[in-house]
Amino acid sequence: MNKLNKVAALFVTAALAGSAFAQTVDNWRGSDGTVWKNGSNEHCWRDNPWTPETGVQGCDGVPAPAAPAPAPAPAPAAAPAPAPAPAPAVVPAAPATEKVSFAADAFFDFDKADLKKEGKAKLDDLADKVKGLTLEVVIAVGHTDAKGSDAYNQKLSVRRAEAVKKYLADKGIEASRIYTEGKGKSQPVADNKTEAGRAKNRRVEIEVVGTRTK
Repeated sequence: MNKLNKVAALFVTAALAGSAFAQTVDNWRGSDGTVWKNGSNEHCWRDNPWTPETGVQGCDGVPAPAAPAPAPAPAPAAAPAPAPAPAPAVVPAAPATEKVSFAADAFFDFDKADLKKEGKAKLDDLADKVKGLTLEVVIAVGHTDAKGSDAYNQKLSVRRAEAVKKYLADKGIEASRIYTEGKGKSQPVADNKTEAGRAKNRRVEIEVVGTRTK
């Protein structure tokens, strides 16, 4: 009798312990809600017969919940648009320099500073060529032969250079870009002892500096 009482007491104790940690209906669960399983994790402990309505997923033949489908991989970021190619560097055109020398006899009568018809025609041709440049400067330099004094020839060379400037300005060349200079007889290019040499020394040199437009 005492032995039976002890066995009964053990069942009562087990029942009380079970009521503290698990439900007495269907699957047993711990205080955190976790279903109790056997040691091999194949079956879950229950107090009542199994039914589909009372079954717990993952226990006694009830399929475990399907694993959530993996989130789709993010779409690859669009490749950045290629940077625009740098504009080619603009290389400034080198200044074009044109220097011409005209015989003074073609421009002026002897010992004169008034332009002759032939001289005007040559300057007309030069003015047309200058229109093809982005003009920087025009320099007109007058020269004489060795006849006469230095002072006289200096003034004559300046007057002839000024006559050239006035004519080119009248043809549309900006006067502020035309510079004049007289060298008199100080820079001969031929022998002044002969008439042919003196004729070469009587001259007007015109230098044009600018950037040629394309």
